[in-house]
Amino acid sequence: MPLLKVLLFCALSGLMATAYGQTQSLYNYQDLSHLYYQKQKDSLKKTWVCPVVFKDDKAAQKQYKEFWDSRTESIISSINGDDYIHDREVYSYIAGIVQQIAAANPQYVPANQLLLIDRSSAANAYSLGDNVLIVNLGMITFARCREDLALTIAHELSHNYLQHFETAIQEKAAWLTSEEYRQSMNSVLSSRYDRLTRLQKILEGYTFSRSRHQRYHESDADSLAIILLKKSSISFNADFFLHLDSSDNEYLQHLRQPLAAYFTPYQLTFEDSWATKRSHGLSTRAYNFSETSTIEDSLKTHPDCPERYARTRDRSSAHQQMTPIPASVGEKANKMLIWELFTSSKVTPVIYRILLEKDKGNKDPWYDFMLSNCFYSLYYADRQLNRFGAVGIVQKEFISRDCYALQTFLEQVPRDNLRQYCETLSKADFWNGLSTPEQGMKDLLYTLALDPDDSDHNKTRAAHTFATGNAGSMYCEFADNFEKK
Repeated sequence: MPLLKVLLFCALSGLMATAYGQTQSLYNYQDLSHLYYQKQKDSLKKTWVCPVVFKDDKAAQKQYKEFWDSRTESIISSINGDDYIHDREVYSYIAGIVQQIAAANPQYVPANQLLLIDRSSAANAYSLGDNVLIVNLGMITFARCREDLALTIAHELSHNYLQHFETAIQEKAAWLTSEEYRQSMNSVLSSRYDRLTRLQKILEGYTFSRSRHQRYHESDADSLAIILLKKSSISFNADFFLHLDSSDNEYLQHLRQPLAAYFTPYQLTFEDSWATKRSHGLSTRAYNFSETSTIEDSLKTHPDCPERYARTRDRSSAHQQMTPIPASVGEKANKMLIWELFTSSKVTPVIYRILLEKDKGNKDPWYDFMLSNCFYSLYYADRQLNRFGAVGIVQKEFISRDCYALQTFLEQVPRDNLRQYCETLSKADFWNGLSTPEQGMKDLLYTLALDPDDSDHNKTRAAHTFATGNAGSMYCEFADNFEKK
């Protein structure tokens, strides 16, 4: 497919060897997918032509085509919504792994992969058939080494080779247009009683069948992935599956210090009562956070990690190599992930990740800058009577006691104190280590949150001023929300 060849490993001009500077900007505004893939997305419908798989069944073929086309529409929608990012360094690093596997396994992996970097914080990668491979920023930050990423990528490439996506939608199309399904639905519609129960049984039977086949697909993809890695001279370590089992524990980690200790260095007032629920009732009763450690795979795509480990541990490489992911790649991916969470109005996850960086001893002023952005954003949302929406509530089942305390604090800190936080942080010393775009963001957020002139005209003017003075900065994505009003 010419389009995929065009997209494959665009601008592979060599990996950057220099360390990522604290004040160096991240990706450019033009790297957001709605701009970077503008020309390519217009050709997707022409490129991905639905094959005829049901020659003698027009209804099934029509249903199959609907599923096929929905994939195209989904990718186009994601591109338009800037779900993907084409940061040159991070993309080139991941593309280099794909290229190594493809070069060693031409019979399994075509060279014309459509690789996309998803901005999602979930530790995941996924394939959509037809040589489409998508790797999340969350997986890049979660992986311990290059070999972990290679295993993840090889697994998804295996799904593509084994045509699991195409098989899944073919089976679904056949079922939904089958006589058995039609008769089952007719029996439900014609019955006077228990319609819901009968409908649930039909759907449960289909869901069970699909999940059973899905497990076989995962096992097959794991087996082929190990073969791909060995042919590529990349070590395979089954321990990664056990590591993957903790992929949904980001907010279950505990902080090393009391919550107040993270705010007092900024001269910010903090009262412990703000981090404790004030109301009473079932929704705010004392909660046993130790119970969360037993939750089984609540957020993972592949819920059988221990089984996958047991099934493959004997095939681990004899002489395992752990190649560190370049610090610049990991740092960039982490910052891009945090920025995406911020633009999605998820203040709690952003601040908690910042505090975890503080626990690591990270003194990069960019994280102080993002902390300031969060409080400005929260104060602005509070003025708009939408603080709850900006807090970015995470269910108690998926967070630690510390994260729940932070979330409660963000809900309950008085508005006057939020304003004081913004004013204090705007004068902090860390701004001296930041670049012009960050300084411009401070001015923009001041106008949005603290300027007495709360008119839309004033906000639009400030956003336009920022975008004009910082053309190409990734922060223009935030300014867009106000400049285009």
